[in-house]
Amino acid sequence: MRAILEESKIHPAVRGKIANYRSEVVKEVQDAIAANRIVVVGMRQNPWPKKARRLLDAAGLAYKYLEYGSYLGEYRKRLALKMWSGWPTYPMVFVKGVLIGGAQDLEKLLHNGELRK
Repeated sequence: MRAILEESKIHPAVRGKIANYRSEVVKEVQDAIAANRIVVVGMRQNPWPKKARRLLDAAGLAYKYLEYGSYLGEYRKRLALKMWSGWPTYPMVFVKGVLIGGAQDLEKLLHNGELRK
């Protein structure tokens, strides 16, 4: 598991700021994950979220797509999602509430049949 700074190592004056940083974006993704079997979180101008969506479309699998900005904007929203999930890149693909990784990870699960289970 990835290392996360212990709460005791964060000054009490900033704990709330960290806990609530762009919490509305995190909540939006959490709500989508709760309501959909497959969720893809991506951004414009990045070819990998497009690849993930093409893979799912080709497999005939329904999914919810959430897009947060591009290389030119909304990086704070994307940062909050990276902090929350621990996943460093886009897309973030969730299946049945579980982060499975990105487009390449999705492709592997589609090819080995695990995603159909």
